[in-house]
Amino acid sequence: MANEEALIRQTINFYAEGGTTGNPQLVAKAFHPSASVKFIKDNVFIDVPIAAFLSDYIKQGIFQQRTTEINSIEISGNAAQAKLTIDYSTHQFIDYFNLLKTDGRWLIVSKIFYRKDKE
Repeated sequence: MANEEALIRQTINFYAEGGTTGNPQLVAKAFHPSASVKFIKDNVFIDVPIAAFLSDYIKQGIFQQRTTEINSIEISGNAAQAKLTIDYSTHQFIDYFNLLKTDGRWLIVSKIFYRKDKE
């Protein structure tokens, strides 16, 4: 199980490092091609396919001043959930990932998140 957790951490780190360094190709390594990102913005439910998320939300070459921390990972066979906190100076993103192990690789199949403004 420790090896599986290490593989999941690697997948999440593709996402975290790619987002921090502005590398959508690295972020893409974390996601299944059919994945989506869902969130609430201005009380409206938003559902973004991963291809649109990568092109619209991960800005190529733009470094983000932030830190990331994997808070938890739970594994049940070939399914897993993980929580990641991304900390900026003015806000945090709390990300929840659903992952599946497919073809020997852990991939994020869905992501939801909450943006928490700092006071």
